[in-house]
Amino acid sequence: MKNTLSSIKKHLIHKYTIEDDNTYAKKSTNINVLLNRVKLDQKRESRKKLLFTAATSVGVLLFGVLIF
Repeated sequence: MKNTLSSIKKHLIHKYTIEDDNTYAKKSTNINVLLNRVKLDQKRESRKKLLFTAATSVGVLLFGVLIF
């Protein structure tokens, strides 16, 4: 029982102490992709704001017409 626990402990310690430089080398970022993503996110955000504003305005108008 003790040998099993110690081997599991060694395995876990070994698993978290190994540094693999290849995992960092594989990841690369392209600044153009990131900038395009930001532009698309800004467009989506502005469309959502516009849609929310329009829906709120229509809701207020309908509420006003029904009440008065």
